[in-house]
Amino acid sequence: MPWLQVRLAISPEQAETYEDAFLEVGAVSVTFMDAEDQPIFEPELNTTPLWSHTHLLALFEGGTEAASVLAHMELLTGSPLPEHHSEVIEDQDWERSWMDNFQPMRFGQRLWIVPSWHAAPEPEAVNLLLDPGLAFGTGTHPTTALCLEWLDSQDLKGCNVLDFGCGSGILAIAALLLGAKQAVGTDIDVQALEASRDNAGRNGIADELFPLYLPEQLPQVQADVLVANILAGPLVSLAPLLSGLVKSGGRLALSGILAEQGEEVAAAYAQDFDLDPIATLDGWVRITGRRR
Repeated sequence: MPWLQVRLAISPEQAETYEDAFLEVGAVSVTFMDAEDQPIFEPELNTTPLWSHTHLLALFEGGTEAASVLAHMELLTGSPLPEHHSEVIEDQDWERSWMDNFQPMRFGQRLWIVPSWHAAPEPEAVNLLLDPGLAFGTGTHPTTALCLEWLDSQDLKGCNVLDFGCGSGILAIAALLLGAKQAVGTDIDVQALEASRDNAGRNGIADELFPLYLPEQLPQVQADVLVANILAGPLVSLAPLLSGLVKSGGRLALSGILAEQGEEVAAAYAQDFDLDPIATLDGWVRITGRRR
């Protein structure tokens, strides 16, 4: 079934008015998009910040007449519409389209991330079968790639690993496949824990090798290796907690950090760790080090 899409160029102050009006005239969904590649990072809790130049996209069922929608919008808002454009878009299997674009990826020398619906390009390599579901972490984002490459470069044989903010479980599962003895995962999102458990099963990893916890239930572990791919703000505020979860001589890898945030995050861990040079990829960084 085709859909009618109406795109409106608005300011943040106009967002609520036009969102309400579009829903009033029958839009099945309303989406806000950045019109000028202006990033917004780590918004304050319970806020929905918008870009200074925002595109509002309203979607209507096929057969809806654009002229009628636009005329009703002007009546509801009492003013001429801002710059706008309407078009008919064909329906498609969005899940299938996403799956087609998610291809096997190699990280470092040994590790492949292979979507569960693909054959492994190198069957003899370390192949992690992944279906991310609703959780973050496929390897396509630079921060995940940085962490996977680092894990591939480490000797993890016999290590206990802690994945703080495990998401899809990709980092912990990679560590186990690369030789770790056990990996503990924790995340604030129950769906992430479910995705981690599903992906672990997909890779033949027993529950006891990959215990999962909400943060408030996390036992006081002493990890040989801790990975945390979250955000710079939490990494700074959680530095005392995360540092205390790494045993003396243990290794640390942090990401989810923009290049301009790297020095601040590194400073939060410099007292307890001998840090390596910061690694950078596409404007994001990874901070690694060894516990004193």
